[in-house]
Amino acid sequence: MVLYTLGGTIASSDVDGTGGVRPSLDGAALLGLASGALGDLEVEVVGVRQVPSGELTIEDAVELSHRITHDLERGFDGAVVTQGTDTIEEFAFALDLLSTSASPIVVTGAMRHPGELSADGPANLAAAIRVASDPSMRGLGVLVVMNDEVHAARFVRKSDSASLAAFASWATGPIARILEGRTRRYVSPPPLARVLEPVRPGTVVPAVALATCALGVDARLVEHLVDLGYAGLVVEGFGGGHVPARLVEPLTTLAATMPVVLASRTGAGDVLASTYGYVGSERDLLGRGLISAGFLDGPKARVLLSLLLATGATTDQVVTAFARLHRSATELA
Repeated sequence: MVLYTLGGTIASSDVDGTGGVRPSLDGAALLGLASGALGDLEVEVVGVRQVPSGELTIEDAVELSHRITHDLERGFDGAVVTQGTDTIEEFAFALDLLSTSASPIVVTGAMRHPGELSADGPANLAAAIRVASDPSMRGLGVLVVMNDEVHAARFVRKSDSASLAAFASWATGPIARILEGRTRRYVSPPPLARVLEPVRPGTVVPAVALATCALGVDARLVEHLVDLGYAGLVVEGFGGGHVPARLVEPLTTLAATMPVVLASRTGAGDVLASTYGYVGSERDLLGRGLISAGFLDGPKARVLLSLLLATGATTDQVVTAFARLHRSATELA
């Protein structure tokens, strides 16, 4: 087993006595906190970053995915990544898109730092290592383990700012749970369609904007994206994928110059395709060249679009990739 540490709450402590914690514990210290629950499992620790997860980038995910692939090819049974929970759903999904290995890759973190009562990091780490070492968890894609629950990276979201039960998967619920030290699997998501060409470390990932519709929002941001150097846009519309009429023409113009992906700001459920017919409805926008995000929320749609653009994908290839991913990810076995 190999453990990669990136920082986050799970590795945070009050190093200067000011009362505020920051990532400071190395991988050996983290593993020591969970060692009593690991039995005879052997774990090699690799320190990668020591940062809050908001500092992580898609380029970091590309770099780490290559390192994980190399190490799994060396003979490790599985891999665990520890990081902050603020971006765990996006980073894990990026690894899922980039990974080509059937071996378990598990991402975990903590909602409470090690200095708090009932700190959850040690239990989450021990559970993640056990899941990653379980042969029955092979071929399920990248997983997120938190609070004794196992989630598919494609569906999981952080849905609470502080609760130990902050992570949920709207489509399936957890695909497995940890009970009495063992993994109990209930759902087997199929492999994600391979929609990416290889992305090499050091590749420049083009800038993709994420804009959320809100009451009274205007078009100024959309109108200036090209001038600001963005290569794509994900717009989180209302409900099933709707925007105010005043945004329609600017979005139509933008979609003629770059990929514009339509997601829902609700965080759950698919973008609709043909229900509403007014100006700014999902039917209207898709007919004007916007690309459906399918089941993906805005942040995850942005990860996919960013990686596609990093490979040089055209708008037509982006359309095909989103459609293929949607079909593969939602046909649960």
